[in-house]
Amino acid sequence: MKKLIFPLLFAIVALLFSCKKSGTFPEPDPIPTPPTVPVTPTYPLPSAAKDGVVFINGGTSAIVTLYAPSKSSVYLIGDFNDWQTLPAYQMKLAPDNTTWWVQIDNLNPNTEYTYQFFVDGTLKVADPYCEKVLDPNNDSYISSVTYPNLKAYPTGKTTGIVSVMQANQPTYTWKNGSFTRPAKDNLVVYELLIRDFTTEHSYASTLQKLDYLKDLGINAIELMPVTEFEGNLSWGYNVSYYFAPDKYYGTKTALQNFIDECHGKGIAVIMDMVLNHSFGQSPMVQLYFDGNKPTSNSPWFNVDAKHPYNVGYDFNHESAATKYFVKNVVKFWMQQYKIDGFRFDLSKGFTQNYSTNDAGFAAYDASRIAIWKEYNNYIKSIDPNNFYVILEHFADASEEKVLADDGMMLWNNLNYNMNEATMGWIGTSDFSWAFFNKHGFSKSENLVDYIESHDEERLNFKNITYGNVVSGYSVKDLTTALKREEMAAAFLFAIPGPKMIWQFGELGYDISIDFNGRTGDKPIKWEYFNDSRRKALYDVYSKFIKLKKNNTIFTSPTFTYSVNGGIKYIKLTNGTNTVVVVGNFDVTNQTANIDFGTTGTWIDATSGSAINLASTSYVATLAPGEYHIYSKQALN
Repeated sequence: MKKLIFPLLFAIVALLFSCKKSGTFPEPDPIPTPPTVPVTPTYPLPSAAKDGVVFINGGTSAIVTLYAPSKSSVYLIGDFNDWQTLPAYQMKLAPDNTTWWVQIDNLNPNTEYTYQFFVDGTLKVADPYCEKVLDPNNDSYISSVTYPNLKAYPTGKTTGIVSVMQANQPTYTWKNGSFTRPAKDNLVVYELLIRDFTTEHSYASTLQKLDYLKDLGINAIELMPVTEFEGNLSWGYNVSYYFAPDKYYGTKTALQNFIDECHGKGIAVIMDMVLNHSFGQSPMVQLYFDGNKPTSNSPWFNVDAKHPYNVGYDFNHESAATKYFVKNVVKFWMQQYKIDGFRFDLSKGFTQNYSTNDAGFAAYDASRIAIWKEYNNYIKSIDPNNFYVILEHFADASEEKVLADDGMMLWNNLNYNMNEATMGWIGTSDFSWAFFNKHGFSKSENLVDYIESHDEERLNFKNITYGNVVSGYSVKDLTTALKREEMAAAFLFAIPGPKMIWQFGELGYDISIDFNGRTGDKPIKWEYFNDSRRKALYDVYSKFIKLKKNNTIFTSPTFTYSVNGGIKYIKLTNGTNTVVVVGNFDVTNQTANIDFGTTGTWIDATSGSAINLASTSYVATLAPGEYHIYSKQALN
């Protein structure tokens, strides 16, 4: 062994000595290059593709897409491949590096197929663009009467919510193609929660009450959210699928039929649209979620809400992906369902700025104005024919004025002050905020007044619970409380501009908003209609609504008013006619002294009787709760 080692050592030393003498050493091996991360190949998106699913070849094939930037792999799984991640169903990445797509063949056009996307080997989500989903936790509570022949969930095959697609799905044939929307200034909206309107909680059962609403005189129905939301018993503001009507209320064609029948009776349909936020059931939230909140690479959502008004996960409306999605949503409902307007929930949340003014309202925000003008212009580009864009905004008055000048309509909450008036608490009963000039608006048509909404305590509950009481007069008495509701209605419908009433307000609904929890289901009290006192309130609502709709004086921009004392009045002038609404909101007799402007005979629209003024001053002692609508000329 030694004989071998020593010659080898000698040779190495000789080599080193030789290199030193020459000044050169052998070059070291180069640093190895790290292996290249494989790049996902891209494939041109077929020209027929669209967001979600499009059927081709007579419905025997479908191209399915998913917008999911930054993902590594997506498989389409479903009934058509027994929910397996098979190579033929691995989705291809389009050259934009954001859209995944696959074509599936050999479909039966008459069959409903359930499907999901399997993303990055860990996440199963339904299609954000699907028009129907199946929910393993909630569908079993949907009546077969409300939703006949609902497809069974693929139990044992997958988990979570699944999408449904069908080439030859049932279609609705529209009957009323010539509906003319009521003028904004003459709009009387009935806000309605289908869940709490009839015991059957369906579009079909609500249709059966349409004559009741038509007789009331309303000319628009505002449906609280009907897009697929979490659970069944909900107000609907926890939306998760924006293109699918919630099955708890009925089928797609049942909703289309409801809208069509409303149009046939001269009633517009406004849809409550929730695009400020989503919750955890949304596939768009789940695609970019760290288990606690959206991730920073979400195309749609902020990691944390950018404004103090938020619930759920906050949409970023400055993101191009969010704007694209919002525009697709509104276009879909406008074209597929022929709705007449949107009431946009929490519209002041469409901002990336965290700011309030001294009054606690959202401060003036130029970026939010730009966002809303862009959305409003897009809506007008689809339908310029008096389509209603109504914002639940409650921001700085200067900002609301800009939005109104652009044609948008703003919710105006009179609940507190008007309810103080009906309860007889005069010091806090000034409801002058009802008048558009107080907001700086140039037109009354842009301000939607209401004294009740889904979000506010019911007037009559507070009347009989907290109403003022003096010797011989009690607002807490139901008969008295209802009469004071009549007086409030007389003033509400005399104020120029569109109006909204909350369901059953016309019958003096007096169960608290907090009964069974704020958003819990409430007792449905159709028996109210058989109570003569409540029916009298309904009749008064109907009369005053029809007076508003049939007489242009109630849209007149020429008016004066005083609504801060016990005696309140509104005086409207239009040409040769003048109308004066006067009422005593106090709980004791009060003397009215009002300049009517003209002598002679005045007709009382509330009773049909008349008074004769020898001077222009109207001086009269009014009992508590007494009111009149005086007109110089007969009203229609």
